[in-house]
Amino acid sequence: MDREAAGAPPDFHFYPLDLYDSEDQLHLFPEEHTRTGRDVHAEMSSEPGEAAAGKAQRDLEEEVDELVHLYALRGAGEWGAELVDGSAPHMEVLDHQPQLAAAGAQRDWRLGVEAEDHGYAGWGAAGHSRELREAYRYAHGRASEEYECYVIPEEEDEDEAALVLCVTCKAPVRAVEVSDEHREHEVIPLSKALQSAKDEIHKNMFKLEKQIIEMENFANHLEEVFITVEENFGRQEQNFESHYNEILETLAQKYEEKIQALGEKKKAKLEALYGQLVSCGENLDTCKELMETIEEMCHEEKVDFIKDAVAMADRLGKFLNTETDVEISTQPDFEDQTLDFSDVEQLMGSINTIPAPSAPVINPQAPNSATGSSVRVCWSLYSDDNVESYQLSYRPVQDSSPGKDQAEFTMTVKETYCSVTDLVPNTQYEFWVTAQNRAGPSPASERAVYMTAPCPPVIKSKEIRSCEEAALICWDSGNLNPVDSYTVELTQAETPEASGITESVVGIPACEALVQLQPRQSYTIYVRALNVGGPSARSDPMTVHTTGSCFHLNQHSRHPWLTISEDGFTVTRSGRKTEKELPPSNTRFTRCVAVMGNLIPIRGRHYWEVEVDELADYTVGVAFEDVPKQEDLGANCLSWCMRHKFASSRHRYEFLHSKRTPDIRITVSPRKIGILLDYENSKLSFFNVDISQHLYTFSCQLHGFVHPCFSLEKPGCLKICNGIAMPKHVTFY
Repeated sequence: MDREAAGAPPDFHFYPLDLYDSEDQLHLFPEEHTRTGRDVHAEMSSEPGEAAAGKAQRDLEEEVDELVHLYALRGAGEWGAELVDGSAPHMEVLDHQPQLAAAGAQRDWRLGVEAEDHGYAGWGAAGHSRELREAYRYAHGRASEEYECYVIPEEEDEDEAALVLCVTCKAPVRAVEVSDEHREHEVIPLSKALQSAKDEIHKNMFKLEKQIIEMENFANHLEEVFITVEENFGRQEQNFESHYNEILETLAQKYEEKIQALGEKKKAKLEALYGQLVSCGENLDTCKELMETIEEMCHEEKVDFIKDAVAMADRLGKFLNTETDVEISTQPDFEDQTLDFSDVEQLMGSINTIPAPSAPVINPQAPNSATGSSVRVCWSLYSDDNVESYQLSYRPVQDSSPGKDQAEFTMTVKETYCSVTDLVPNTQYEFWVTAQNRAGPSPASERAVYMTAPCPPVIKSKEIRSCEEAALICWDSGNLNPVDSYTVELTQAETPEASGITESVVGIPACEALVQLQPRQSYTIYVRALNVGGPSARSDPMTVHTTGSCFHLNQHSRHPWLTISEDGFTVTRSGRKTEKELPPSNTRFTRCVAVMGNLIPIRGRHYWEVEVDELADYTVGVAFEDVPKQEDLGANCLSWCMRHKFASSRHRYEFLHSKRTPDIRITVSPRKIGILLDYENSKLSFFNVDISQHLYTFSCQLHGFVHPCFSLEKPGCLKICNGIAMPKHVTFY
């Protein structure tokens, strides 16, 4: 049936408008936004005339444009006009082109009715493009028999009514002309339906992308399994052929050996029988000769007979006395030869249908799976492989000289894991494994790099600094290769043997850490090094006290004429002096006979005391790290000091900063000087500890951290007393 026969116009097109494939998709639209046709009709009827109609028309146009763009349709004007009109007749979709053509015969009648009812002059002449239909069908994926079709006009409908979606009929209808058919149906705004359709499409696209990735991964896995099976059966064919040739060779060798043995036995028997036959023939001839001789003697005369009889008797006696062997030397019976096929049976038994295993898959290194001298290696295998043992091989990963390969080590294990020992700490090792059974070895797995745990760090006891609120812990790595990080473990204990960690500071990148602590406590500190293999063992313990500030003298800053004690708390200048001029230095004092201390870099209050000799010339105070090392302490703006000079039984005290000093008289010479450094208030105070006397306070501009400094202008000794609780009289300054 052609288009003209059906009575449909030639350019009359049908478009499926079922936006939802099945009823199970109706849950896309929230129930709270749904309304019935009666409610929509009532709302639209209550709006005032032209203003409400204009607003509805604009909303309708926006919603229609969104729907057109969503389904990749061109000719938005035609689609919008049809949706605005809402009165296109519902028609069934025909599966075959002849049926569609038959419906086209009614073109003139339908165009006349639609144009007269809705005022679309020239509507039928414009028609719809084939591209619009194909784009819509492409957006829906197929044209089903179940879809309803609408005739979509080209020109926009000037009607001011809005469209809503009838969920029950799964079709858009005009809200201003909700018929009795849709009045009791559930309807929702077209914009809501549009957004829900967009969300569902995006969700389905995401699911499809995820399924594509999964299928690609599965296809790759199947390809790997396919290659592995092909390789295994190829090796099995070679194995069968090798065994078959070996069995044939063994059988041929046994055949030759047995034929040769049978020939030798046959020859020996025949030779023995032939010898007996010859002997028997000779005896028989002798007997015949004797018989003939005796018969002849019987016919002779008596005298001759007697003479010959005597001689014949002697000859006959000798012959009869000769023993004749009448026993057969060898039996003619054939001896049954038993063939030994044990080696052939063994070869036959080695031929089996079990294929060689596939290549194992070595697992990446698990966290905390190593110690400093061992590492636990794990791998996996396909479940259907028959494996008798595994060969685990490894070697260190190091930069070797050209032409020199690293030594490889191999060990046989039964399980799919192994703990390898006697390794070097903090070193990478390359591991690979093969599986074995009676059919032969598998291909080697891919190589995986495992790493042993580091050596325990070594805490630098002389570089530990502390105050009441924190401690600065320093250590040596103890490893040739770099590690990933360090962990500081703390426990509040008086003895290193105490157990139980109260706090841990993890992820420390360098070989020092500033740890916040509680005041007036004693802590036992351990340090661990970490890498991908796991943590090292604990370092040797170190005890830190948070009672006052504690620091050591810096060997790198001391003048060569000074000597620092082993504990790092006492500095001494002997009477021996070298007149040799020292070269300038930015880190070591060269002109001023001084040394610095390493105070913890914490902004707060620090207190320490210095035991002095009343007759010595000394200087104590603080200075910045970049203080000029060729100048005296207090002679510049980077240092604040108290200096004592003794001459002619008189004590002279100066409080120097930039070569200036206040006019202060001290009547009681201190034997122990207390020093309070207050970062918060930018002050530096000096005290006579013996009599709790305040001596002087500097107002300092402390833009950075300063260091304690000590100088001896004549032979003498200064002893630093740190880790001391701040006295009560000091807290007032």
